Amino acid sequence: MNASDREGVLTAALEDYLEAIFHLCRHDQAARSRDIAEALNVHKSTVTAALKSLGQMNLINYAPYEAVTLTPEGRRLAMDVVGRHAALKDFFIQVLRVNPEMAETAACGMEHAIPREIVEKLIRFAKEMRSCPRMRDDKEMLAEACSCSAYKNETDASAGKSAGKKASRRMSRPE
Repeated sequence: MNASDREGVLTAALEDYLEAIFHLCRHDQAARSRDIAEALNVHKSTVTAALKSLGQMNLINYAPYEAVTLTPEGRRLAMDVVGRHAALKDFFIQVLRVNPEMAETAACGMEHAIPREIVEKLIRFAKEMRSCPRMRDDKEMLAEACSCSAYKNETDASAGKSAGKKASRRMSRPE
């Protein structure tokens, strides 16, 4: 089974296990079943079943009652999930101005479904937004640059409260 076949059989839940093992191994060099259960808020028997599956896919080094480590391929896949999660969360917080708790929840749900190509484009877009001095801190300018009508509507709804301030800011901006 090659890497692309392996990625096809990984469920979102198994990706969550890889991600949890990755984070636990960063601190302790290996992950224990009870630590994985605690990190994912699941029962130890559920962890055992998932570890068996990941072990059969050669993504982890697993033996009952032993600590778990990632294989090189498991580490690569875990790092991919962790990277998608971090990129999505950063995009939600920095570009869309979502609160960190909501961004964390959304990133956790989306990290499994979004293709790497789209994540890379979101990262490039976020970098462009941060590097543009006119966009960096101005929600109104972000809405004008964004074609997303939902974002514009959200911004427009809050615009009535500070319309005077926005008009004066717009007039004082250099063209």
